[in-house]
Amino acid sequence: MLKAHSRLFEHLTLAFDLVLIAVCWMLAYGIRFHLLRYVGDLPPFSNYALQLLPILVVWGFAFRAFDLYRPSRLGSRVSEWLDVAKASTLGVLVLVAIMTFAFRGYDYSRLVIVIFWAESVVAVSFSRAVFREAMRVARRHGYNQRYAIVVGGGEPAAEVLRVLRRRPDVGIRVLGMLSDKSEVPEGVRWLGGIDDVRAILDRHSVDVVFIALPHADYSRLTSVLTGVGDDPVAIHLVPDVFGLASLRGGVEEFETVPFIHLRESPLYGWNRVLKRSFDLVFGALALVLAGPAMLAIAAALKLTSSGPVLFHQERMGVDGRRFHMLKFRTMEVDAEAHTGPVWARPDDPRRTRLGAFLRRWSFDELPQFFNVLRGEMSLVGPRPERPSFVEEFRRRVPGYMLRHKVKAGITGWAQINGWRGNTSIERRIECDLYYIERWSLAFDLKILVQTLWYFRNRNAY
Repeated sequence: MLKAHSRLFEHLTLAFDLVLIAVCWMLAYGIRFHLLRYVGDLPPFSNYALQLLPILVVWGFAFRAFDLYRPSRLGSRVSEWLDVAKASTLGVLVLVAIMTFAFRGYDYSRLVIVIFWAESVVAVSFSRAVFREAMRVARRHGYNQRYAIVVGGGEPAAEVLRVLRRRPDVGIRVLGMLSDKSEVPEGVRWLGGIDDVRAILDRHSVDVVFIALPHADYSRLTSVLTGVGDDPVAIHLVPDVFGLASLRGGVEEFETVPFIHLRESPLYGWNRVLKRSFDLVFGALALVLAGPAMLAIAAALKLTSSGPVLFHQERMGVDGRRFHMLKFRTMEVDAEAHTGPVWARPDDPRRTRLGAFLRRWSFDELPQFFNVLRGEMSLVGPRPERPSFVEEFRRRVPGYMLRHKVKAGITGWAQINGWRGNTSIERRIECDLYYIERWSLAFDLKILVQTLWYFRNRNAY
């Protein structure tokens, strides 16, 4: 019954989409030859009407090819709009080929085809959006419901229940949960143990089965699937990656093989290009604006102490690669010759008089704009640490090395929250990982703006 109902619904949706496509083709003709300025004899509509049959056939196959009629209560609108655009683009390409080889005696307007393509994408996408919104409203009021059970426990099952409770508009109502422990989240009915799935399906009308087994119960997956058997229900497997995934874990299909990403940097592909462009544009602008101040600081350093103006210090950057970070020299030459690598401290005797002022106001960091332009650092990111300290911190703090999945920054989320210098490493890492997991250009811009407000840092010595 469910399959028959679904098939009827698919056919009705396809028929409505094809009606929209036919209307779009006729509107494209009207817009080109009646609304827009056209010089010459108007081509008869009958020549364009001849294309309606091939258009409907081609678009029907294209929409089917991109699987636009699959049940998608849990799908995203953006992905559906992209699929509609891809299907319409494929349809236009095939239509042009048909016109070129089967209708050589008539020259069809290219503008009509372009208008038709744009109309088809907008009209079908908009009609589907309106329909889905209407369905969501109906589902919120209890109509068009699908009934589900959750098999499993632990964090995977709890997350499924939280998501479905938060999204009543998808129209999935949870009948209850099957778990070997009768302790279930509040408001959820316990239906029995995991092995009772067959009995529950026989006793209740179930449309969807969510299998959300903890790691310890993965060996029971086969028996659960055997219990479900060939019942016409949708089965969604929720892997237990909640305790393993970090740094934007996700699922991707590559050449029909599904991959579960447990750890992945957000900065790849276009994101990498966008962030690098952001760094180049704003880094160059900052260097121009800070140029006069940097020249004045360099002159003051030369006048007040002997030694080089710039200080080169080895730091660890993206993917663990080492680079030399630039700073204005704020301490005596060879300040660590006797102590080795140590943290700066309040009233550090190694500082020069000018150096104390530069460190307090973070003016010693200005040369790092050159590191940004060279691609060794970013404007925003986790602050780079010295390799000797990295080895110590990675032993003390779980997940410390994950901060090296992105470029180090001049400023960062940890710094504007006060975790800079000799402060809690654990809290600093929490902030760094929070930034990486939620990275966006808007987040970078927010941090840069807040950095200007917190320019004077009390933890910089």
